[in-house]
Amino acid sequence: MTDYDAIIVGAGHNGLVCGAYLAKAGKRVLVVDGRDQPGGCASTRELAAGFRISDCAQWLYQFDDLIVGELGLQAAGLTVGRRKQTVALQTDGDHLTIDGDLLRGAGIGTGDQAAYQAFRQQIDVFAKLMLKLYRGRAPKLVEADWTDRVTLMKLGLGLKLMGKGNMQDLMRLVLINIYDVMNENFDHEGLKAALAMDAITGTNMGPRSPNTVFTYLHRALGNQLQAGGVVQVMGGMGALGDALKSAAEAHGATVRLGCRVRQIVKEGDRVCAVLLDDGSTVQTKAVVSSADPTTTFGELLGCQHLETGMARRVTQYRTRSGTAKLHLALSGLPSFTGLDNGGLTQRLVIAPSMDAIESAFNPMKYAECGDRHVFDISIPSIEDPSLAPDGQHVLTALVHYLPYETKAGWAADRPQVLDGLVAQLEAYAPGLREQIVASELLVPPDFEAAYGMAGGNWHHGELSIDQALMMRPFPGSTQYATAVPGLFLCGAGAHPGGSLMGLPGRNAAKEILKQGALT
Repeated sequence: MTDYDAIIVGAGHNGLVCGAYLAKAGKRVLVVDGRDQPGGCASTRELAAGFRISDCAQWLYQFDDLIVGELGLQAAGLTVGRRKQTVALQTDGDHLTIDGDLLRGAGIGTGDQAAYQAFRQQIDVFAKLMLKLYRGRAPKLVEADWTDRVTLMKLGLGLKLMGKGNMQDLMRLVLINIYDVMNENFDHEGLKAALAMDAITGTNMGPRSPNTVFTYLHRALGNQLQAGGVVQVMGGMGALGDALKSAAEAHGATVRLGCRVRQIVKEGDRVCAVLLDDGSTVQTKAVVSSADPTTTFGELLGCQHLETGMARRVTQYRTRSGTAKLHLALSGLPSFTGLDNGGLTQRLVIAPSMDAIESAFNPMKYAECGDRHVFDISIPSIEDPSLAPDGQHVLTALVHYLPYETKAGWAADRPQVLDGLVAQLEAYAPGLREQIVASELLVPPDFEAAYGMAGGNWHHGELSIDQALMMRPFPGSTQYATAVPGLFLCGAGAHPGGSLMGLPGRNAAKEILKQGALT
């Protein structure tokens, strides 16, 4: 007799979502994670005494409202703040504010204002079509499966209904780069760069790279999934992990933290158990991994249990990232030129132009750090004073681009790079260095070590056309089932991919139940 119907490897947000839906359907579910905190990348920890930071993810902008309602996450303690505007910082202090479909400041012209509203409307049309793909399994094109055929028919109808012009534009744009699309639509360099930021976050790509229009659409889908827009989680991002754990347990799942899965056990032709770090083996009808595909197949299962072609796909799966994270504990509120307290609580972006982003990207290709970087900044303690001592603050920033490894090694390069990043911020916030109580720079190998993400990739694998939709993560392990009976994927390495949206977990649970894999 099996101990559980399903064992979920990893208590990240997708693992907890998947476990909650399976438990809600009456299945015996165990969620296991080696970390002491639930939520994976949705985590909070102390940087210095009294200063708490969102360790990895810092914004919530794609988490599906459908999941919030179906799992009762608000009742489980999830509280979010006010919708954030995006403020693209300019060196002269006349900053560009993007507020919904309105633009203010930085000499923005009426032509760009009108073009931006038209652009947003078209992107929303595209995103609504993609929503049909994202809230279910991506259909295969060549197999005679009626579920896939129905999905394809719905997509075809959706394409038809969006109109000839939009349909032609979608087919033309999705395979090109965000650099060309921005230049087609806008004149203002700051606006183009601020929008292009959403196409490169968490990736190993620059604005001129192919696939960046697809990654931009992936990000823009947040407008359809999360009605509140870009928000911060009150209490830090770890409060999302806590709410998901509470919801999963309320629906009947068992969550064990601080207990790492050492091995996924295969007997005969199928997976049947997991071996834990404490030496115990837990039997199950199915193992559902929210770990990235490289870790799942290469480390936990072992490529020796795969046929040769599948093992090759695992080793060739692209996972490198160029995103780092800067954390600062500050003795007071920083002073950014041209911003009042209301402006400081928004999403602050430093990306002077698309060429500046591309120039920041270029050195990383050669394992170099460069001297100019791109920032996505949050000062969450303004809206949530519980994150810092009275009168003091925390600043966190996503930093693009820093390589997975440098020629001299991160032990040698980290202090100098950290000092350079602070210097770059001081160009916009004079006196910032004197306010620093504690500082930290996390680079891709740090995320790999802390969260088990191969390559430090937040998407659990590069989000590109050949690693997306019905191809994600790779042929033979799509639609959440893998080539190994009894083993399923529910993490960001499965469709529809990364960011805190929860859909890989929800979709995987629905598919597993539909297949009757736990009966």
